[in-house]
Amino acid sequence: MTIYQVQKSEVTGSISVPASKSHTLRAILFASLAKGKSVIREYLLSTDAESMISACKLLGANITIFPNRIEIDGIAGNVTVVEDVIHSGNSGIVLRFISAIAALSPNYTVITGDYSIRHQRPILPLLDSLSQLGVFVASARGDGFAPVIIRGPMQSGHVTIDGLDSQPVSALMIAATFVEGETHIHVKNAGEKPWILLTLHWFDYLGIPYENHDFTHYKITGKHCYTGFDYTVPGDFSSAAFPIAAALVTNSELTINNMDMNDIQGDKQLIYTLQEMGGRIEINAEAKSLTVRRGSKLQGREIDINTFIDAITILAVVACYSEGETRITNAAVARNKECDRIHAIATELKKMGADITELPDSLIIKRSFLKGADVFSHHDHRMAMSLMVAALGAEGETKINNAECVAKTFPNVAEAFQALGAKIEIDP
Repeated sequence: MTIYQVQKSEVTGSISVPASKSHTLRAILFASLAKGKSVIREYLLSTDAESMISACKLLGANITIFPNRIEIDGIAGNVTVVEDVIHSGNSGIVLRFISAIAALSPNYTVITGDYSIRHQRPILPLLDSLSQLGVFVASARGDGFAPVIIRGPMQSGHVTIDGLDSQPVSALMIAATFVEGETHIHVKNAGEKPWILLTLHWFDYLGIPYENHDFTHYKITGKHCYTGFDYTVPGDFSSAAFPIAAALVTNSELTINNMDMNDIQGDKQLIYTLQEMGGRIEINAEAKSLTVRRGSKLQGREIDINTFIDAITILAVVACYSEGETRITNAAVARNKECDRIHAIATELKKMGADITELPDSLIIKRSFLKGADVFSHHDHRMAMSLMVAALGAEGETKINNAECVAKTFPNVAEAFQALGAKIEIDP
């Protein structure tokens, strides 16, 4: 168990954030399904990426990892026999995307994951949709969670799926690409639309034909074969949220590099939201950098966070350092991430003295004066990093337990913050 011991401190200088997790995982999957060789550069080597690589190898892809690139010889969409049980680790993307791809195979595939995957990350919406397309599906315990058993082959046709969580919808669209005939996907409760756009961005990049009718109906033309590609992964806006917020709550000046504002990632919305709250954040599009200036006067406001839902924990932290009241709304899907993020962040910030109220799909946070406390990451990387940022502005020392989960997206985050002057001790 890794423990971070954090004291109030400033962060100054510059930092380069890791590559995008979401792009890295999609790049590995699409390369594994391509015809021929692909090269993925500047990738994020994290626990989730390792899980995706292991899964794609079991699908038959030949993958070689180098320090600055991954080379993949794809299977041209031909999924036949999966050699072993696929373990998705802690990744909802791997669970949902690989389950849909496994449905292309005429043989049985078993997919499982860690405790969070088996109890916190529902897969029933995807299983229901695959069943409508002729796939045998089963939740091994009958509770709508992994382990799951899947046997195709998946057929084309019309299918209805709940889209509150975007990952099952993306998974179904990707699998439909390799099925003979047209697949019409009808989506109820369409949410997390920027992440659907991220998947469709990859369709555009690879020349995969599709139609998107207001996120409620997609037409996917099947049996599309695309060739391998050479792709450089951009920086991760989800990871950039933490140094940006750290500079704001400690009234520091900090430059964040590797930020391409033209990239499709939905979490860049957090930057604009923080600016609207009074954050002095300057964007240099040409240099692909952001600079947080001293002297921000943050003001609470009402924020619909559904389009950048992964920012809920760090935005709750920033709200504690903002005048007035902040209401974070439309966040119900955050309860089914790596942990119940609404409940988890409310619980841990209360330990630090936060005035925070938990509602079924919302959080209400008032200006608070945080103090050091003994807090728990809930085995969630975004929780651990959010609490680390909260601690940098709090009086006294904060101990963050089970911080090793940061390896999911920002493996060296504590060391990177130490280089900026943050007072963080790491107890491995």
